Amino acid sequence: MSLFIYGTAANTGKDFFTYQDRLDFYLSSQPGNVWVIGNNEKGAVWLANKNGIAKTKAEAQAIVDAEITAAQTEWDATSDEFKTKNERPTQITLP
Repeated sequence: MSLFIYGTAANTGKDFFTYQDRLDFYLSSQPGNVWVIGNNEKGAVWLANKNGIAKTKAEAQAIVDAEITAAQTEWDATSDEFKTKNERPTQITLP
């Protein structure tokens, strides 16, 4: 059994997740509205309550990769002044 559930859900702002949620299960936000959630009942219920869509790890990683690639392309097209003040986005590997 996997330690994590992967899914997409649009963050609606305040109270999208609570302190109690963070105590009940692992929760990590990633680019592309991807969420890595602890694989337990409370985590699964949280994703369902947020109208989230479960993804395989490979599907979630592909979404994150596409977002990072787009951000890198955008960064590459910026001015040198911007580049000296901001780091180029780096690849993320989901747990």
